[in-house]
Amino acid sequence: MSSLCVFLFLYPTLSLASLPLIDFNRMGKVGLAGAFAGLDLFDNSSSTVSFDSSTSTLLSRAADGSLSRLGSTNAGGSILAGCALGSTFYIAGSFSSIGGTSANNVASYDPSSGSFAALGSGGPNGELHAIFCDDAQKKVWVGGQFTSPSPAVAVWDTGSSSWSAPPFGGLSGASAEVSSITTNSSQSSLFFSGSFVTLFGNSSQPINDTNNPNVPFSTGATPFSSSLVPIPLGNAQITASPSSTETGFSNIMNILCPAGSDGPGNTWFAQDGGKAVITVREFAYLTARGIRLGNTFLNHGTTGFSVTTIPDNTVQTLQFTDPNSGQNSTCTDPCPLLTDPSVPYQDFLFDDDVAITGFQLTLEEWTGAAPGLHILQLLSSGAFASSISADNGDSCFSPNPSNTARTGNWTEKDAHTPIAGTTQAVLVSTVNVGTPSSQAPTFTWMPYVSAAGQYNINLLVPGCTDLEDCALRTTVRITVFPGDGLSPVVTTVSQQNTDDATTPIYSGPVVPSSSSFSMTIIMALDDNPVGSGQDGQFELVADRVQLVLTSANVTGTTTTSGSNNSTASQSGFGFFEWPLSSTSDVNAASTLPSTAETSLDNVGLELLSALGGSQSLSSSGSIISAVAHHPSGVIFLGGSFNLSAGSSAGASNIVLYKNGQLNALPNNGLNGPVTSLVLDGDQLYVGGSFVDTASASTQAKLAGVAMYDIKRNQWSPLQAGLNGAVSSLTFSDELILAAGSFSGINSPSTGQDDAAGFAAWNVTSSSWVNAGGFLVGQMTFVGNSTASAKGQTQTQLLAGNVAAAFQFGASGFVMLQNGGNDGTPQITPLSVPLQSDPNASSSSPTKRSHVHNRRSSITWIPNISGFFKRQSSAATLAPLPAPAPATAPAVLAGAYWTNSSSSKEVVIIGGNFSFTASSGTVSQNVAIYDPDEGTLTALQGNQLNGTVRSLLVADNELFIGGTFTVQGTNFNGFAVYDLVRQEWDATGSQPLQGSSGSSVVVRSVTTSPSQQNTIIVAGSFAQAGSAVCRAICSYDIPTKQWSALGNGIQGEVASVAYAGNSQDLVIAAGSIALADGTGANVAAYTIANNTWSPIGSSSELPGPVTAMEVNAGNSSSIFAAGRSTDGSAPFLSFWNGQAWTAFGSSLAGTTDVSQMTMVPLQNTHEANSIVESDRMLWISGSLSGTSFGNVSSALFDGEQIIPYIVSASSSGTPGTIASLFFSISNFSFTQRHFLATGIVILISIAIAAGVVFFLALIGILWTLFSRKDDKIDKFDPADIEDDDSTTHRPSSLLEHINAATRTTILGQSPFGPHDGEKSADAAALAAASADPFGPDASNYVRAETPSDAAGGILGSEEIRPAHARYSFDGAGEGELAMTAGQDIEILDDGDAAWWYARDMRTGKEGVVPASYVY
Repeated sequence: MSSLCVFLFLYPTLSLASLPLIDFNRMGKVGLAGAFAGLDLFDNSSSTVSFDSSTSTLLSRAADGSLSRLGSTNAGGSILAGCALGSTFYIAGSFSSIGGTSANNVASYDPSSGSFAALGSGGPNGELHAIFCDDAQKKVWVGGQFTSPSPAVAVWDTGSSSWSAPPFGGLSGASAEVSSITTNSSQSSLFFSGSFVTLFGNSSQPINDTNNPNVPFSTGATPFSSSLVPIPLGNAQITASPSSTETGFSNIMNILCPAGSDGPGNTWFAQDGGKAVITVREFAYLTARGIRLGNTFLNHGTTGFSVTTIPDNTVQTLQFTDPNSGQNSTCTDPCPLLTDPSVPYQDFLFDDDVAITGFQLTLEEWTGAAPGLHILQLLSSGAFASSISADNGDSCFSPNPSNTARTGNWTEKDAHTPIAGTTQAVLVSTVNVGTPSSQAPTFTWMPYVSAAGQYNINLLVPGCTDLEDCALRTTVRITVFPGDGLSPVVTTVSQQNTDDATTPIYSGPVVPSSSSFSMTIIMALDDNPVGSGQDGQFELVADRVQLVLTSANVTGTTTTSGSNNSTASQSGFGFFEWPLSSTSDVNAASTLPSTAETSLDNVGLELLSALGGSQSLSSSGSIISAVAHHPSGVIFLGGSFNLSAGSSAGASNIVLYKNGQLNALPNNGLNGPVTSLVLDGDQLYVGGSFVDTASASTQAKLAGVAMYDIKRNQWSPLQAGLNGAVSSLTFSDELILAAGSFSGINSPSTGQDDAAGFAAWNVTSSSWVNAGGFLVGQMTFVGNSTASAKGQTQTQLLAGNVAAAFQFGASGFVMLQNGGNDGTPQITPLSVPLQSDPNASSSSPTKRSHVHNRRSSITWIPNISGFFKRQSSAATLAPLPAPAPATAPAVLAGAYWTNSSSSKEVVIIGGNFSFTASSGTVSQNVAIYDPDEGTLTALQGNQLNGTVRSLLVADNELFIGGTFTVQGTNFNGFAVYDLVRQEWDATGSQPLQGSSGSSVVVRSVTTSPSQQNTIIVAGSFAQAGSAVCRAICSYDIPTKQWSALGNGIQGEVASVAYAGNSQDLVIAAGSIALADGTGANVAAYTIANNTWSPIGSSSELPGPVTAMEVNAGNSSSIFAAGRSTDGSAPFLSFWNGQAWTAFGSSLAGTTDVSQMTMVPLQNTHEANSIVESDRMLWISGSLSGTSFGNVSSALFDGEQIIPYIVSASSSGTPGTIASLFFSISNFSFTQRHFLATGIVILISIAIAAGVVFFLALIGILWTLFSRKDDKIDKFDPADIEDDDSTTHRPSSLLEHINAATRTTILGQSPFGPHDGEKSADAAALAAASADPFGPDASNYVRAETPSDAAGGILGSEEIRPAHARYSFDGAGEGELAMTAGQDIEILDDGDAAWWYARDMRTGKEGVVPASYVY
């Protein structure tokens, strides 16, 4: 393909904004069919529409998939990566300019201005391969092969508009190249991958020898106490009594983690003049080490207090450090709290860890008006993490809560705790006995650790007796990653304990690598699990992990093989983690201190070891090109490498890191380099230059792209992949988008489907789908340019060496409808790709098929073939011109059909193509397309073999014309299919027959609304059944009989239309002579007298006609197009009722017209004698003009031809359009003007209100007059005292209105039954009267307001929903067990302490503590 395969000459005055405004909506549903792979509206507003494939072009892909060109680099440039920061997009690669702007290797693009900009000076001096946008810090990180401003990594600060080295100084060694920058699953760290070496040296400096820097400093705390993570109390029940009523000081919750300094909203006061008691109840099992109190200094303050733990009701002895003397002290009741503002808080510790459910703090001594506090916190034993995410709340002073991750399916159970009456939710997961550990479920705790220290780490395991699962229990493998490069520690733990157990799993240093450090503890099935299981299954239990701080005195030392004092340095390859919150000042380009090493930096250490050590790097050419982090903690690494040592020996090009070690994927990975990784849940999509696994297990179906199912641990093909390499992948809106140097999609059924450089895989339907725009090129990058999570419409940017591109990609069919206010139409491509039909010839003649979709019901053509046994001798006629190429896949005809059973309107398309139906079968040439579902359905029965050129739907039957046969029938070029019964209607059919040595070709199947049960079939044939009817015949639908039209014609027919007020003139065009030999390439058949007549002189038309249109049935306004007899030139002619005149002289000699049809306009053009002002003539085919180049559709307004649509084939050459078809065949060209919708609504409301008022007035007057005499004759003074007297009630009419209003508001009659308990009352009420609002209103019940009426409905025993605030074991007789957060129903709340409730899940009922419910 040439580098300039698409080039359009520019029309001098036309641009997209000035295109005629066609009213597609007036035509119903509109389809456009042809032989094209991409199309666009004609637009010459830009200076050029050519592409130079030696440059790299940046394209924007909209949410609907349409493509727009943004700019191109210098020749030889490349765009390799991109990312979005706010509304600005940053691109990186190797270029010196883009979009005409000088920029070295990196640039920004502003969509609002459509302009590119360079990023300052002092940027990277080499090629960039990776880019990452940090939205939080507004920085852009780039990676590649360069040396300045730092090796391999640089940072652009958007605030200061300056370049700098990264905080870690850059990366070096090996190839000194960074190929990808991405984040971990929590987006708290950056992962760098490529070809570089990291070196971690020994560091023995003291760590945590002062107070914890992550906690505000106070002399009332120690390094030990400040390292204890506070227990979150935000969900606890906290009461403080008596409390001050002073605004800003009455909310006890404000002091748990105050947001500001001592003052309103951050401080609590007790009521003046007395002591106060603060009670904190968590109603769950807690392990606490102490309490942290901060005084207030605002004329209030606490000077003495005591702490009583719950439920043991013990006044605790506390240990503390005196800030004044620095001496350790103890206290009980009271304990002193300083009133020195220089001591913001003091830590008071228990003698040891205490198991509690809450505590009571008594403030018994104070200064000023009353006791008060600014800080109140309960300190843990060190750190913690629960398997239940809801229990891992934010701790005060912590940047993030503890977290968890898991693989496999885990369900929740309730377990008893050591504290009577309390339960704790845990998670359990079952696994089949014999399942390898690598495929079994895993659970990962990530407890937040505030400070370094010596810790004992325990795993809490509920007893199996309580959970009744002893037979299921087995052993698990626990891996602890202590941080600071410390080697992971692996322990086997038995979960077969009958009672609750606290099992030690680690004892030693834990050194956080950042202020937001969360250590990792992974539980997996043991490699050799103990026990036999139950029913073939084991059960794993995940409860909590507990970190008990034993000492804050620890030094940072690099450890290997379990030694805490090794002085050996360690090297890693290709992977480096950097926490985004880190403030360390280190240099990764030389030697990093061990304090900078994270637990995941072990990935690089393992990689280097698996590659064979440092000596292997110079010869292997290994590189890590892509990284993906699964939420479970598994890291996938792809690139070009072969591992030879360790647990992953034999793995090629992709490997995973799990449980502290590298592991090979199934079949040892892939047999070629990996370039891109994308995660979608538990599915990993991989792109690169491979075709199969390393062990060739998929018959080469993993070509270029593959999917790895993480849960199932298996590879899956994306059908059969792509026929070339994939360079980039991204995920957007259920689509995996692939860019690369491929030209097609490998299809198991059709061999290959076109997709030149860009393809889309739908993860829901598991199929390749239309990617949206049309593209021919070798692409290098695709990425999301906006973030859907921020509420934006997801869009992408796409880059590479582009040879051709159009806004819309579609294999032969699109739908059109009116667009925005500018009149630009909305184009919707076929959402399912069509493929080439291996059984159809792409060079077969293809003609226009003008489908009018008209219906009829009576026979109107007499069978008079017997009267014409011999026609006049055949005239010598020029053959119809060869059509424009319709290379498969091509759609040549279409029709709309409304399925009567579903009332759904679908599109039926026909042509030269094959497709994979929604059922999975491969079908060809005719398809039923559901635009709503985006599915293609095949016709049932035997497949049609050949090419379809015309379609018509009449009375739920589909009439098909073309060049084909259907196996098992005698159909030949014409077939009938029953759409309701879904079968070929071949019984009694009589086939068409061609002339000697010629094939049957049906180009037109139409019907006139003036006649019923009859269709006209036209094309190239000699006989229909026993009827001699050349080129055109009538077909009677009920009898399936053929008849000639009058004495017939000679030649070939290309097009048929209708004229006359009743459309009783059949106009046929082609290469025609009448029966007597008179030449007439356009002829008219009069139905009334069964005669043919020529339209104009044969000499007035230069040659055969390929397309013809009658203007709204006007026989004096006919348009014809074709080619001269010698085939040298095209022509367009107009019949005005008297003569043919030529128009369209600007068309070039290569023009082929396949269809012409009149279309309505939304506006008008200047009227003329040829085309009315409210319409234009649509001309389709392959059009070439001296003023506009190659187009596929144009419009003629009576004076000029206006280019409208351009299209291209899959190779980038000009495409063709065969037909425009629509669902409303009898639309009107007359333009109607309507009031705005809002005005119509207002008028409707006004009319309705007037009618209601009028009816009400009549009713009131009727009531007044009808009761006037009653009031006079029946007046009784005693009735004045009757509250129910009609003199005190509204009139009968107003009573009815009031009742109706109440019924509308309440949704039922205020006297209807509402539940089973009221059934007796309801029955009595129903029996009282069929009309409770009778004229005497004897049973009228007042409800002064709708809420009063509602109260009568619901009664006093209303069941109401509620939630469990705390877990309750329900062990007592008649009690109902519940779990915190559980949904319940309150059936009886009459007792103040105990309520009767129902479990909404199980239906069980019982009493629960009222204080446990909200």
